[in-house]
Amino acid sequence: MSFTLQVHDGIAAIGRDAWDACAAPTGDPFVSYDFLHACEASGSAVPSQGWAARHLSLHDEDGAVIGVMPLYLKGHSQGEYVFDHAWADAYQRAGGRYYPKLLGAVPFTPATGPRFLNAPDTDAATVRETLLQGALTLVERLGVSSLHVNFPAEPEWRAMTEAGLLPRRDIQFIWRNESYRSFDDFLAALSSNRRKTIRRERREAQAGLDIRVLTGADLTEAHWDAFFDFYMDTGDRKWGRPYLTRDFFARVGASMADRIALVMAFRDDTPIAGALNFIGREALYGRQWGALEEVPFLHFELCYYQAIDFAIARGLSRVEAGAQGEHKIARGYLPSPVYSAHWIADPALRDPVARYLDNERPAVEAEMAAMTADLSPYRAR
Repeated sequence: MSFTLQVHDGIAAIGRDAWDACAAPTGDPFVSYDFLHACEASGSAVPSQGWAARHLSLHDEDGAVIGVMPLYLKGHSQGEYVFDHAWADAYQRAGGRYYPKLLGAVPFTPATGPRFLNAPDTDAATVRETLLQGALTLVERLGVSSLHVNFPAEPEWRAMTEAGLLPRRDIQFIWRNESYRSFDDFLAALSSNRRKTIRRERREAQAGLDIRVLTGADLTEAHWDAFFDFYMDTGDRKWGRPYLTRDFFARVGASMADRIALVMAFRDDTPIAGALNFIGREALYGRQWGALEEVPFLHFELCYYQAIDFAIARGLSRVEAGAQGEHKIARGYLPSPVYSAHWIADPALRDPVARYLDNERPAVEAEMAAMTADLSPYRAR
């Protein structure tokens, strides 16, 4: 069978039906047409912000789309959560040009998920190999420095490693549902000290507040107005340049309401804090959070404990609470590996990066094992 690859400067050029025919079967909210289109149409992931779409579509001999890959020409490394700034600096000091580069990822979203999407009744390995080769060919044709695929599913990562990309590991903290029937059932799996601490944190966080989990038709533009204020305040204090526009939240609120769980805290009917989650087929994904009032332990309550409550009620297998945060371990979120894969065209950069990653991987594995052994809040089994 002969295939044709096309490159698109926006997801709208592929269309919702064709894209979601490949993306929807995964159950991943972030590779859906609605999420990626919201990133682009809202002005959040656009060329002026350093995100120029170069999405790939794979067509069969009849012209039908049988595979897609989210792909961006990046003018910087911001909003990726896989850090290659040191590589860029070293290459540029040596006279090379690191940017632009190609990135296979979901903008602003450090969540593991599929990066090579195939239509039903197609061979996933064939589609993946063809899309990957198309991305590598695009590196050559555009004359860019590299291809980076961030937060792929582990089987994709292993396949890319076999194809010659440089493999990288990092750590995130994930809560896993061991068929718990309630939050108290989860607490029973923890050590006595951790149970007491979490109960105290929840009491203090909830005191005097009304905490609501909003999803579906319960979400209103007033909620998004409030949440955007929280998001902007957190962004201004932490990194100075929030990535997402107000229109992004309006768009996902309109098109993905049933896949959103917005946890909000109210004092006397005035919203003071919120945490945004997206609902997948098997997981709840924590994303942004913010607060306009300092309340002890409220961050833990809205981002971690309410997420666990929601996952148990929905029968979800895990909560992925985003990047960083060793403090999550004490709340039941254990270290887990996440992945990226990297193709660097120039051997003068590729070889030292390969050596660096060869040293980094065992260090990451040792760190993850040590944190699990030394810091786990769970009772010994």
